[in-house]
Amino acid sequence: MQQELVFSGFGGQGVMFVGQLLAYAAMDEGREVTWIPSYGPEMRGGTAHCFVVISDKPIGSPVVRYPKVAIAFNNPSAVKYDSIVAEGGLLVVNQSLVQHECQRTDIEIVKVPATEIAEEIGDARLTNMVLLGATLETRPIVSIDTLEQALIEHIPKHRRNLLEKNFNALTRGQKVRLQYHS
Repeated sequence: MQQELVFSGFGGQGVMFVGQLLAYAAMDEGREVTWIPSYGPEMRGGTAHCFVVISDKPIGSPVVRYPKVAIAFNNPSAVKYDSIVAEGGLLVVNQSLVQHECQRTDIEIVKVPATEIAEEIGDARLTNMVLLGATLETRPIVSIDTLEQALIEHIPKHRRNLLEKNFNALTRGQKVRLQYHS
C-alpha cells in the first residue's frame, strides 16, 4: 500500500512539523517514507506545504502529482489542492479558515473547525494536530499509538510543555471527524 499526502497552509501553522511527524511515525512502523518540504517567500505567513509518501515497498519517486490525501489548513490551500486530489481520495479542510466549497463528488471531504477546537484546548498552534487526528481517523495510515510515541520523541524541547495538549488535540480531531463529515 502506498499513500501520498500533501499538508498545506501558511508558514507558522505547523504544516512542516505535522508532515514530518507522520513520516517519523511511519518509519517507526517499518515503512518506506519520503518527506519533501516547500516554503514560500517567507517562512512565517508565506505559503508552506510538504508532501509525504508512505509505502510498504520502496518508493520510486517522492514527486506527487495527484495526492490521495490533502490537508488544507487555509483557504488558498483548499483552492489549490482540491482539484488535484486523486479520485477516491480525501480532502481534509480546516473549516475555521476555509470558505472555499469543493464541488467534487469523487472524493471524500472532511470539514473540521480545527482552529476553533485548538483554541478551546488552549492554543491555536494545535490546529495541525486536530487536522492530523481527523485525517488518521478517516484514513488510518499509521496507528495513533505510534504517532503519539513519535511526538514524544520529536517534539522540540521548547514545546514539551504542550505534549498533553497535543495528545488532546489528536483525540479531539479523531472524535469530531465523524461529526463534521460531509
